[in-house]
Amino acid sequence: MRLVKAAEMRDMDRLTIMEVGIPGIVLMENAARGATRIFLDHFRPPRGAFVVALCGPGNNGGDGYVMARYLKETGLKTTVLVLAPEEKISGDALTNLKIVKGLDLEVHHIIDERLWDEHRQLLDRCDYILDGILGTGLNSPVKGFYKRVIDEVNSLQRPVMSIDIPSGLNADSGQVLGSAIKASLTVTFGFPKLGHVIFPGADYVGRLARIDIGIPASVAARIPEKARLAEPSHFTDLLAVKRRDIHKGSRGHLLVLAGSTGKTGAATLASIAALRAGAGLVTLGVPKSLNPVLEGKLTEAMTYPLPETPGGSLSLEAEGEIRRLMEGKTALALGPGLSTDEQTSALILRIVETSPLPMVIDADGINALSKDPKALAACRDKAILTPHPGEMGRLVGSSAAEIQADRVRAALSFAENFGCFLVLKGARTLIAGPEGNLFVNPTGNPALSSGGSGDVLTGLIGGFLARGWPMAESAVGGVYLHGLAADLLAEDMGESGILAGDLLDVLPELMAPLARGEWPLRDPPPHQDFYHGL
Repeated sequence: MRLVKAAEMRDMDRLTIMEVGIPGIVLMENAARGATRIFLDHFRPPRGAFVVALCGPGNNGGDGYVMARYLKETGLKTTVLVLAPEEKISGDALTNLKIVKGLDLEVHHIIDERLWDEHRQLLDRCDYILDGILGTGLNSPVKGFYKRVIDEVNSLQRPVMSIDIPSGLNADSGQVLGSAIKASLTVTFGFPKLGHVIFPGADYVGRLARIDIGIPASVAARIPEKARLAEPSHFTDLLAVKRRDIHKGSRGHLLVLAGSTGKTGAATLASIAALRAGAGLVTLGVPKSLNPVLEGKLTEAMTYPLPETPGGSLSLEAEGEIRRLMEGKTALALGPGLSTDEQTSALILRIVETSPLPMVIDADGINALSKDPKALAACRDKAILTPHPGEMGRLVGSSAAEIQADRVRAALSFAENFGCFLVLKGARTLIAGPEGNLFVNPTGNPALSSGGSGDVLTGLIGGFLARGWPMAESAVGGVYLHGLAADLLAEDMGESGILAGDLLDVLPELMAPLARGEWPLRDPPPHQDFYHGL
Protein backbone atom coordinates (compact mmCIF):
# COMPACT_ATOMS: atom_id res chain seq x y z
CA MET A 1 0.00 0.00 0.00
CA ARG A 2 1.45 3.32 -1.09
CA LEU A 3 1.99 6.10 1.45
CA VAL A 4 2.65 9.73 0.57
CA LYS A 5 3.88 12.96 2.06
CA ALA A 6 1.61 15.99 2.02
CA ALA A 7 3.57 17.70 -0.77
CA GLU A 8 3.33 14.59 -2.97
CA MET A 9 -0.44 14.53 -2.58
CA ARG A 10 -0.66 18.23 -3.39
CA ASP A 11 1.36 17.63 -6.56
CA MET A 12 -1.06 14.89 -7.62
CA ASP A 13 -4.02 17.19 -7.01
CA ARG A 14 -2.36 20.00 -8.96
CA LEU A 15 -1.53 17.81 -11.96
CA THR A 16 -5.05 16.38 -12.00
CA ILE A 17 -6.60 19.85 -12.00
CA MET A 18 -4.15 21.76 -14.21
CA GLU A 19 -3.04 19.15 -16.75
CA VAL A 20 -5.75 16.51 -16.85
CA GLY A 21 -8.50 19.11 -16.53
CA ILE A 22 -10.61 17.60 -13.76
CA PRO A 23 -11.83 20.64 -11.80
CA GLY A 24 -10.90 20.89 -8.14
CA ILE A 25 -14.55 21.24 -7.20
CA VAL A 26 -15.22 17.83 -8.77
CA LEU A 27 -12.44 16.28 -6.69
CA MET A 28 -13.93 17.93 -3.59
CA GLU A 29 -17.37 16.57 -4.42
CA ASN A 30 -15.95 13.07 -4.95
CA ALA A 31 -14.05 13.26 -1.67
CA ALA A 32 -17.00 14.39 0.40
CA ARG A 33 -19.46 11.98 -1.21
CA GLY A 34 -17.14 9.05 -0.48
CA ALA A 35 -16.40 10.30 3.03
CA THR A 36 -20.14 10.51 3.72
CA ARG A 37 -20.59 6.87 2.71
CA ILE A 38 -17.84 5.81 5.09
CA PHE A 39 -19.23 7.98 7.89
CA LEU A 40 -22.60 6.27 7.56
CA ASP A 41 -21.08 2.80 7.23
CA HIS A 42 -18.80 3.24 10.25
CA PHE A 43 -21.08 5.03 12.74
CA ARG A 44 -24.50 3.86 11.47
CA PRO A 45 -26.21 6.92 12.99
CA PRO A 46 -29.96 6.76 13.67
CA ARG A 47 -32.20 9.00 11.60
CA GLY A 48 -32.36 12.45 13.17
CA ALA A 49 -28.97 12.23 14.89
CA PHE A 50 -27.26 15.60 15.32
CA VAL A 51 -23.95 16.26 13.53
CA VAL A 52 -21.82 19.39 13.99
CA ALA A 53 -19.31 20.09 11.22
CA LEU A 54 -16.31 22.18 12.33
CA CYS A 55 -14.85 23.77 9.19
CA GLY A 56 -11.63 25.73 8.92
CA PRO A 57 -10.71 28.16 6.13
CA GLY A 58 -9.06 25.62 3.79
CA ASN A 59 -10.15 22.77 1.57
CA ASN A 60 -10.79 20.53 4.57
CA GLY A 61 -13.51 22.98 5.47
CA GLY A 62 -14.78 22.79 1.89
CA ASP A 63 -15.05 19.01 2.20
CA GLY A 64 -16.95 19.58 5.44
CA TYR A 65 -19.52 21.82 3.73
CA VAL A 66 -20.21 19.18 1.08
CA MET A 67 -20.43 16.43 3.70
CA ALA A 68 -22.89 18.50 5.72
CA ARG A 69 -25.08 18.76 2.62
CA TYR A 70 -24.99 15.01 1.97
CA LEU A 71 -25.56 14.09 5.62
CA LYS A 72 -28.63 16.31 5.79
CA GLU A 73 -30.04 14.56 2.72
CA THR A 74 -29.79 11.23 4.58
CA GLY A 75 -32.02 12.51 7.36
CA LEU A 76 -29.43 13.72 9.86
CA LYS A 77 -29.67 17.09 11.57
CA THR A 78 -26.56 19.03 10.54
CA THR A 79 -25.09 22.32 11.71
CA VAL A 80 -21.97 23.95 10.24
CA LEU A 81 -19.63 26.03 12.40
CA VAL A 82 -17.30 27.99 10.13
CA LEU A 83 -14.17 28.75 12.16
CA ALA A 84 -13.06 31.66 10.00
CA PRO A 85 -14.47 34.90 8.57
CA GLU A 86 -15.90 34.46 5.09
CA GLU A 87 -13.31 36.80 3.53
CA LYS A 88 -10.57 34.31 4.42
CA ILE A 89 -12.28 31.46 2.55
CA SER A 90 -11.67 31.16 -1.16
CA GLY A 91 -11.81 28.92 -4.21
CA ASP A 92 -13.78 25.68 -4.16
CA ALA A 93 -14.29 25.90 -0.40
CA LEU A 94 -16.01 29.29 -0.76
CA THR A 95 -18.19 27.95 -3.59
CA ASN A 96 -19.39 25.11 -1.40
CA LEU A 97 -19.91 27.40 1.59
CA LYS A 98 -22.23 29.55 -0.53
CA ILE A 99 -24.10 26.42 -1.63
CA VAL A 100 -24.80 25.26 1.94
CA LYS A 101 -25.86 28.79 2.89
CA GLY A 102 -28.43 28.64 0.10
CA LEU A 103 -29.91 25.45 1.53
CA ASP A 104 -31.89 24.83 4.67
CA LEU A 105 -28.73 24.29 6.74
CA GLU A 106 -27.79 26.04 9.96
CA VAL A 107 -24.46 27.84 9.41
CA HIS A 108 -22.60 30.00 11.95
CA HIS A 109 -19.33 31.92 11.52
CA ILE A 110 -17.24 31.54 14.68
CA ILE A 111 -14.31 33.92 14.36
CA ASP A 112 -13.26 34.37 17.99
CA GLU A 113 -13.59 32.86 21.43
CA ARG A 114 -16.57 35.03 22.37
CA LEU A 115 -18.61 33.60 19.51
CA TRP A 116 -17.29 30.13 20.33
CA ASP A 117 -18.64 30.51 23.87
CA GLU A 118 -22.03 31.51 22.47
CA HIS A 119 -22.27 28.41 20.29
CA ARG A 120 -20.40 25.92 22.47
CA GLN A 121 -23.67 24.37 23.65
CA LEU A 122 -24.19 22.97 20.13
CA LEU A 123 -21.28 20.60 20.74
CA ASP A 124 -22.72 19.55 24.08
CA ARG A 125 -25.95 18.53 22.33
CA CYS A 126 -24.52 16.87 19.23
CA ASP A 127 -24.14 13.14 18.63
CA TYR A 128 -21.24 13.29 16.13
CA ILE A 129 -18.56 15.80 15.13
CA LEU A 130 -16.95 16.33 11.74
CA ASP A 131 -13.41 17.67 12.00
CA GLY A 132 -12.51 19.80 8.99
CA ILE A 133 -10.56 22.42 10.92
CA LEU A 134 -6.96 22.03 9.70
CA GLY A 135 -5.44 20.03 6.88
CA THR A 136 -2.30 18.23 5.78
CA GLY A 137 -0.38 21.46 5.15
CA LEU A 138 -0.04 22.21 8.86
CA ASN A 139 3.61 22.55 9.89
CA SER A 140 3.58 24.77 12.98
CA PRO A 141 2.06 24.33 16.45
CA VAL A 142 -1.66 24.92 16.89
CA LYS A 143 -2.24 27.85 19.25
CA GLY A 144 -4.92 30.15 20.55
CA PHE A 145 -8.49 29.75 19.34
CA TYR A 146 -7.94 26.59 17.28
CA LYS A 147 -6.10 24.91 20.14
CA ARG A 148 -9.00 25.66 22.45
CA VAL A 149 -11.49 24.23 19.96
CA ILE A 150 -9.44 21.04 19.51
CA ASP A 151 -8.96 20.55 23.25
CA GLU A 152 -12.67 21.04 23.96
CA VAL A 153 -13.69 18.63 21.20
CA ASN A 154 -11.40 16.00 22.73
CA SER A 155 -12.82 16.64 26.21
CA LEU A 156 -16.35 15.82 25.00
CA GLN A 157 -15.44 12.26 24.00
CA ARG A 158 -17.99 12.32 21.17
CA PRO A 159 -17.49 10.18 18.05
CA VAL A 160 -15.37 12.29 15.69
CA MET A 161 -14.64 11.81 12.01
CA SER A 162 -11.61 13.72 10.77
CA ILE A 163 -11.54 14.82 7.16
CA ASP A 164 -8.24 13.78 5.52
CA ILE A 165 -6.21 14.07 8.75
CA PRO A 166 -6.97 14.82 12.41
CA SER A 167 -6.51 18.56 12.86
CA GLY A 168 -3.18 19.26 14.54
CA LEU A 169 -1.24 16.28 13.17
CA ASN A 170 1.81 16.66 10.96
CA ALA A 171 0.99 14.66 7.84
CA ASP A 172 4.62 13.64 7.22
CA SER A 173 5.93 12.80 10.69
CA GLY A 174 2.79 11.93 12.66
CA GLN A 175 3.79 14.41 15.35
CA VAL A 176 1.18 16.32 17.33
CA LEU A 177 1.67 20.03 16.64
CA GLY A 178 0.58 21.56 19.92
CA SER A 179 -2.77 19.78 20.10
CA ALA A 180 -4.61 17.36 17.81
CA ILE A 181 -8.08 15.92 17.39
CA LYS A 182 -8.44 12.38 18.73
CA ALA A 183 -10.60 10.90 15.99
CA SER A 184 -12.70 7.75 15.97
CA LEU A 185 -12.46 7.62 12.18
CA THR A 186 -10.26 9.39 9.64
CA VAL A 187 -11.17 9.39 5.96
CA THR A 188 -8.24 10.37 3.78
CA PHE A 189 -8.18 11.20 0.09
CA GLY A 190 -5.99 9.83 -2.68
CA PHE A 191 -3.41 7.94 -0.61
CA PRO A 192 -2.82 7.53 3.12
CA LYS A 193 -0.22 9.93 4.50
CA LEU A 194 2.85 8.82 6.44
CA GLY A 195 1.58 10.67 9.50
CA HIS A 196 -1.52 8.46 9.58
CA VAL A 197 0.44 5.27 10.20
CA ILE A 198 3.44 6.46 12.25
CA PHE A 199 3.12 7.00 15.99
CA PRO A 200 1.97 9.13 17.67
CA GLY A 201 -0.25 9.98 14.71
CA ALA A 202 -1.49 6.40 14.45
CA ASP A 203 -3.02 6.83 17.90
CA TYR A 204 -5.08 9.82 16.74
CA VAL A 205 -6.61 8.66 13.45
CA GLY A 206 -8.87 5.93 14.83
CA ARG A 207 -9.93 3.74 11.95
CA LEU A 208 -8.30 4.88 8.72
CA ALA A 209 -10.20 4.74 5.45
CA ARG A 210 -9.19 5.94 2.01
CA ILE A 211 -11.30 7.47 -0.74
CA ASP A 212 -10.37 7.31 -4.42
CA ILE A 213 -11.33 10.82 -5.49
CA GLY A 214 -10.58 10.34 -9.17
CA ILE A 215 -6.87 11.06 -9.50
CA PRO A 216 -5.80 9.11 -12.61
CA ALA A 217 -3.25 6.35 -12.13
CA SER A 218 -1.08 7.99 -14.78
CA VAL A 219 -0.87 11.12 -12.62
CA ALA A 220 0.01 9.18 -9.47
CA ALA A 221 2.73 7.37 -11.43
CA ARG A 222 4.38 10.67 -12.31
CA ILE A 223 5.16 11.31 -8.63
CA PRO A 224 7.99 8.91 -7.65
CA GLU A 225 6.81 6.36 -5.13
CA LYS A 226 8.98 6.57 -2.02
CA ALA A 227 7.03 5.03 0.86
CA ARG A 228 4.89 1.95 1.40
CA LEU A 229 3.23 0.09 4.21
CA ALA A 230 5.02 -3.27 4.49
CA GLU A 231 2.94 -6.25 3.38
CA PRO A 232 3.69 -9.97 3.02
CA SER A 233 3.71 -9.65 -0.75
CA HIS A 234 7.03 -7.83 -0.50
CA PHE A 235 8.85 -11.02 0.49
CA THR A 236 6.64 -14.12 0.50
CA ASP A 237 7.79 -15.34 -2.90
CA LEU A 238 11.24 -15.77 -1.32
CA LEU A 239 9.88 -17.91 1.53
CA ALA A 240 8.73 -20.72 -0.71
CA VAL A 241 11.03 -23.68 -1.34
CA LYS A 242 11.06 -23.81 -5.12
CA ARG A 243 13.38 -26.80 -5.50
CA ARG A 244 13.07 -30.17 -3.80
CA ASP A 245 16.70 -31.22 -4.37
CA ILE A 246 18.29 -28.68 -2.03
CA HIS A 247 20.61 -29.33 0.93
CA LYS A 248 22.00 -27.33 3.83
CA GLY A 249 24.90 -26.03 1.78
CA SER A 250 22.55 -24.49 -0.77
CA ARG A 251 20.63 -22.48 1.86
CA GLY A 252 23.51 -20.27 2.92
CA HIS A 253 25.89 -20.11 5.86
CA LEU A 254 25.64 -17.26 8.37
CA LEU A 255 28.52 -16.19 10.58
CA VAL A 256 27.29 -14.69 13.85
CA LEU A 257 29.67 -12.67 16.02
CA ALA A 258 27.90 -12.18 19.32
CA GLY A 259 28.07 -12.67 23.06
CA SER A 260 30.29 -11.76 25.97
CA THR A 261 30.36 -12.58 29.67
CA GLY A 262 26.80 -12.25 30.97
CA LYS A 263 25.33 -11.96 27.46
CA THR A 264 25.33 -15.46 26.07
CA GLY A 265 21.55 -15.25 25.65
CA ALA A 266 21.91 -12.64 22.92
CA ALA A 267 24.20 -14.93 20.93
CA THR A 268 21.88 -17.88 21.41
CA LEU A 269 18.72 -16.07 20.31
CA ALA A 270 20.35 -14.58 17.21
CA SER A 271 21.78 -17.95 16.14
CA ILE A 272 18.52 -19.87 16.54
CA ALA A 273 16.55 -17.10 14.81
CA ALA A 274 18.85 -17.38 11.79
CA LEU A 275 18.11 -21.09 11.59
CA ARG A 276 14.38 -20.40 11.93
CA ALA A 277 14.75 -18.00 8.99
CA GLY A 278 15.87 -20.95 6.92
CA ALA A 279 19.64 -20.51 6.84
CA GLY A 280 21.23 -23.89 6.08
CA LEU A 281 24.19 -23.41 8.44
CA VAL A 282 25.04 -21.03 11.27
CA THR A 283 28.44 -20.63 12.88
CA LEU A 284 28.67 -18.58 16.06
CA GLY A 285 32.01 -16.97 16.89
CA VAL A 286 32.31 -16.32 20.64
CA PRO A 287 34.92 -15.50 23.29
CA LYS A 288 36.72 -18.78 23.97
CA SER A 289 35.80 -19.00 27.66
CA LEU A 290 32.12 -18.92 26.70
CA ASN A 291 32.35 -21.62 24.07
CA PRO A 292 31.47 -24.49 26.44
CA VAL A 293 28.42 -22.59 27.64
CA LEU A 294 27.18 -21.93 24.12
CA GLU A 295 27.89 -25.45 22.95
CA GLY A 296 25.46 -26.51 25.65
CA LYS A 297 22.86 -23.93 24.68
CA LEU A 298 23.06 -24.54 20.92
CA THR A 299 22.69 -27.93 19.35
CA GLU A 300 21.82 -26.94 15.77
CA ALA A 301 24.36 -24.13 15.32
CA MET A 302 28.14 -24.55 15.31
CA THR A 303 30.33 -22.56 17.68
CA TYR A 304 33.90 -21.35 17.29
CA PRO A 305 36.05 -20.11 20.21
CA LEU A 306 37.89 -16.84 19.56
CA PRO A 307 40.55 -14.85 21.46
CA GLU A 308 39.07 -12.75 24.22
CA THR A 309 39.74 -9.79 26.47
CA PRO A 310 40.23 -10.18 30.23
CA GLY A 311 36.57 -9.17 30.61
CA GLY A 312 35.31 -12.00 28.42
CA SER A 313 34.59 -10.21 25.14
CA LEU A 314 36.16 -10.58 21.70
CA SER A 315 39.66 -9.09 21.50
CA LEU A 316 41.56 -7.51 18.63
CA GLU A 317 43.61 -10.68 18.41
CA ALA A 318 40.50 -12.42 17.03
CA GLU A 319 40.63 -10.43 13.79
CA GLY A 320 42.73 -12.88 11.80
CA GLU A 321 40.66 -15.89 12.81
CA ILE A 322 37.44 -14.05 12.03
CA ARG A 323 38.76 -13.32 8.54
CA ARG A 324 39.36 -17.04 8.04
CA LEU A 325 35.91 -17.81 9.44
CA MET A 326 34.34 -15.56 6.82
CA GLU A 327 35.60 -17.81 4.04
CA GLY A 328 32.72 -19.82 2.65
CA LYS A 329 30.10 -17.83 4.55
CA THR A 330 27.30 -15.99 2.76
CA ALA A 331 26.41 -13.32 5.34
CA LEU A 332 27.42 -11.86 8.70
CA ALA A 333 25.40 -10.91 11.80
CA LEU A 334 27.37 -8.63 14.08
CA GLY A 335 26.75 -7.12 17.46
CA PRO A 336 24.31 -8.81 19.87
CA GLY A 337 25.82 -8.87 23.34
CA LEU A 338 29.40 -8.17 22.19
CA SER A 339 29.97 -5.52 24.93
CA THR A 340 31.36 -2.01 24.67
CA ASP A 341 34.90 -2.99 25.62
CA GLU A 342 37.39 -0.74 23.79
CA GLN A 343 39.18 -3.65 22.15
CA THR A 344 35.91 -5.22 21.05
CA SER A 345 34.68 -1.92 19.62
CA ALA A 346 37.92 -1.49 17.68
CA LEU A 347 37.57 -5.03 16.34
CA ILE A 348 34.00 -4.34 15.21
CA LEU A 349 35.10 -1.26 13.27
CA ARG A 350 37.82 -3.24 11.49
CA ILE A 351 35.36 -5.98 10.56
CA VAL A 352 32.82 -3.49 9.24
CA GLU A 353 35.48 -1.77 7.14
CA THR A 354 36.86 -4.94 5.58
CA SER A 355 34.14 -7.62 5.54
CA PRO A 356 33.23 -8.82 2.03
CA LEU A 357 29.90 -10.20 3.28
CA PRO A 358 26.46 -8.63 3.38
CA MET A 359 25.81 -7.96 7.04
CA VAL A 360 23.28 -6.99 9.67
CA ILE A 361 24.65 -4.87 12.51
CA ASP A 362 22.86 -4.48 15.84
CA ALA A 363 23.35 -3.56 19.48
CA ASP A 364 27.03 -3.29 20.41
CA GLY A 365 27.93 -3.32 16.73
CA ILE A 366 25.99 -0.05 16.45
CA ASN A 367 27.50 1.26 19.68
CA ALA A 368 30.95 0.75 18.18
CA LEU A 369 29.95 2.50 14.95
CA SER A 370 28.68 5.49 16.94
CA LYS A 371 32.34 6.22 17.71
CA ASP A 372 33.19 6.31 14.00
CA PRO A 373 30.17 6.09 11.66
CA LYS A 374 32.45 6.78 8.69
CA ALA A 375 33.54 3.14 8.92
CA LEU A 376 30.28 2.39 7.09
CA ALA A 377 31.65 4.03 3.95
CA ALA A 378 33.61 0.85 3.20
CA CYS A 379 30.49 -1.33 3.16
CA ARG A 380 28.04 0.77 1.18
CA ASP A 381 25.04 -1.17 -0.11
CA LYS A 382 25.81 -4.27 1.96
CA ALA A 383 24.90 -3.32 5.53
CA ILE A 384 21.61 -3.31 7.44
CA LEU A 385 21.66 -1.46 10.77
CA THR A 386 18.92 -2.11 13.33
CA PRO A 387 19.11 0.59 16.04
CA HIS A 388 16.50 1.47 18.63
CA PRO A 389 16.00 5.25 19.12
CA GLY A 390 18.69 5.49 21.79
CA GLU A 391 21.27 3.75 19.59
CA MET A 392 20.16 5.86 16.64
CA GLY A 393 20.71 8.98 18.71
CA ARG A 394 24.24 7.90 19.54
CA LEU A 395 24.95 7.20 15.88
CA VAL A 396 24.08 10.76 14.86
CA GLY A 397 25.06 12.64 18.03
CA SER A 398 21.48 13.29 19.08
CA SER A 399 19.02 12.19 21.75
CA ALA A 400 16.37 9.50 21.57
CA ALA A 401 13.71 12.20 22.01
CA GLU A 402 15.02 14.13 19.01
CA ILE A 403 15.01 10.96 16.91
CA GLN A 404 11.43 10.19 17.93
CA ALA A 405 10.36 13.74 17.03
CA ASP A 406 10.86 12.92 13.33
CA ARG A 407 11.62 9.25 12.84
CA VAL A 408 11.12 9.42 9.08
CA ARG A 409 13.67 12.16 8.56
CA ALA A 410 16.21 10.50 10.89
CA ALA A 411 15.96 7.11 9.17
CA LEU A 412 16.00 8.38 5.59
CA SER A 413 18.81 10.85 6.18
CA PHE A 414 21.11 8.24 7.71
CA ALA A 415 20.38 5.57 5.10
CA GLU A 416 21.01 7.95 2.21
CA ASN A 417 24.13 9.51 3.74
CA PHE A 418 25.81 6.19 4.55
CA GLY A 419 24.49 4.02 1.73
CA CYS A 420 22.98 1.41 4.02
CA PHE A 421 19.59 0.06 5.04
CA LEU A 422 18.40 1.47 8.35
CA VAL A 423 15.84 -0.36 10.49
CA LEU A 424 14.69 2.16 13.09
CA LYS A 425 13.01 -0.02 15.69
CA GLY A 426 9.97 0.93 17.72
CA ALA A 427 6.21 0.97 17.30
CA ARG A 428 5.74 0.97 13.51
CA THR A 429 9.38 0.18 12.78
CA LEU A 430 10.76 2.03 9.75
CA ILE A 431 12.96 0.45 7.08
CA ALA A 432 14.81 3.12 5.10
CA GLY A 433 16.92 2.38 2.02
CA PRO A 434 19.91 4.16 0.53
CA GLU A 435 17.86 5.32 -2.49
CA GLY A 436 15.38 7.21 -0.30
CA ASN A 437 12.74 4.47 -0.16
CA LEU A 438 10.85 3.79 3.05
CA PHE A 439 8.71 0.96 4.43
CA VAL A 440 6.51 1.35 7.51
CA ASN A 441 5.97 -1.94 9.32
CA PRO A 442 2.43 -2.46 10.68
CA THR A 443 3.03 -5.66 12.68
CA GLY A 444 4.09 -6.04 16.30
CA ASN A 445 2.81 -4.98 19.71
CA PRO A 446 4.13 -4.15 23.20
CA ALA A 447 5.08 -7.81 23.73
CA LEU A 448 8.28 -6.99 21.83
CA SER A 449 9.40 -4.57 24.52
CA SER A 450 11.35 -7.26 26.36
CA GLY A 451 15.01 -8.17 26.47
CA GLY A 452 16.25 -10.33 23.63
CA SER A 453 13.60 -9.52 21.04
CA GLY A 454 16.09 -7.38 19.12
CA ASP A 455 18.53 -10.31 19.00
CA VAL A 456 15.82 -12.43 17.39
CA LEU A 457 15.30 -9.74 14.76
CA THR A 458 19.05 -9.64 14.03
CA GLY A 459 19.11 -13.39 13.53
CA LEU A 460 16.08 -13.34 11.25
CA ILE A 461 17.53 -10.67 9.00
CA GLY A 462 20.92 -12.39 9.03
CA GLY A 463 19.34 -15.71 8.12
CA PHE A 464 17.56 -14.19 5.14
CA LEU A 465 20.76 -12.50 3.99
CA ALA A 466 22.56 -15.83 4.26
CA ARG A 467 19.92 -17.42 2.05
CA GLY A 468 20.76 -14.88 -0.63
CA TRP A 469 17.74 -12.61 -0.21
CA PRO A 470 18.24 -9.01 -1.42
CA MET A 471 18.96 -6.41 1.25
CA ALA A 472 15.54 -4.72 1.17
CA GLU A 473 13.57 -7.97 1.29
CA SER A 474 15.76 -9.30 4.12
CA ALA A 475 15.10 -6.20 6.20
CA VAL A 476 11.38 -5.93 5.43
CA GLY A 477 10.76 -9.67 5.78
CA GLY A 478 12.67 -9.91 9.05
CA VAL A 479 10.89 -6.94 10.61
CA TYR A 480 7.44 -8.00 9.40
CA LEU A 481 7.75 -11.61 10.58
CA HIS A 482 9.29 -10.55 13.89
CA GLY A 483 6.26 -8.36 14.61
CA LEU A 484 3.83 -10.94 13.26
CA ALA A 485 5.23 -13.57 15.65
CA ALA A 486 4.41 -11.25 18.55
CA ASP A 487 0.92 -10.68 17.13
CA LEU A 488 0.31 -14.42 16.87
CA LEU A 489 1.41 -14.99 20.46
CA ALA A 490 -0.66 -12.07 21.71
CA GLU A 491 -3.85 -13.61 20.29
CA ASP A 492 -3.78 -16.17 23.10
CA MET A 493 -1.25 -14.86 25.65
CA GLY A 494 -1.85 -11.11 25.66
CA GLU A 495 0.85 -8.50 25.23
CA SER A 496 2.74 -8.97 28.50
CA GLY A 497 4.99 -11.78 29.67
CA ILE A 498 5.96 -13.05 26.21
CA LEU A 499 9.64 -14.02 26.07
CA ALA A 500 11.96 -13.41 23.16
CA GLY A 501 12.47 -17.14 22.88
CA ASP A 502 8.73 -17.62 22.42
CA LEU A 503 9.00 -15.78 19.11
CA LEU A 504 11.34 -18.46 17.80
CA ASP A 505 8.86 -21.24 18.38
CA VAL A 506 6.06 -19.75 16.29
CA LEU A 507 8.04 -18.58 13.26
CA PRO A 508 7.46 -21.81 11.28
CA GLU A 509 3.71 -21.45 11.94
CA LEU A 510 3.87 -18.10 10.17
CA MET A 511 6.24 -18.72 7.30
CA ALA A 512 4.63 -21.90 5.95
CA PRO A 513 1.13 -20.43 5.38
CA LEU A 514 2.54 -17.11 4.12
CA ALA A 515 4.59 -19.01 1.55
CA ARG A 516 1.31 -20.59 0.37
CA GLY A 517 -0.39 -17.20 0.16
CA GLU A 518 -2.48 -17.81 3.29
CA TRP A 519 -2.90 -15.50 6.27
CA PRO A 520 -1.88 -17.26 9.52
CA LEU A 521 -3.63 -15.17 12.21
CA ARG A 522 -7.25 -15.02 13.32
CA ASP A 523 -7.26 -11.25 12.97
CA PRO A 524 -7.10 -9.84 9.43
CA PRO A 525 -3.85 -8.52 7.94
CA PRO A 526 -3.02 -5.17 9.53
CA HIS A 527 -3.22 -3.23 6.28
CA GLN A 528 -6.80 -4.48 5.92
CA ASP A 529 -7.71 -3.98 9.57
CA PHE A 530 -7.16 -0.23 9.82
CA TYR A 531 -7.49 0.68 6.16
CA HIS A 532 -10.21 0.17 3.62
CA GLY A 533 -11.51 1.94 0.56
CA LEU A 534 -15.05 2.45 -0.67
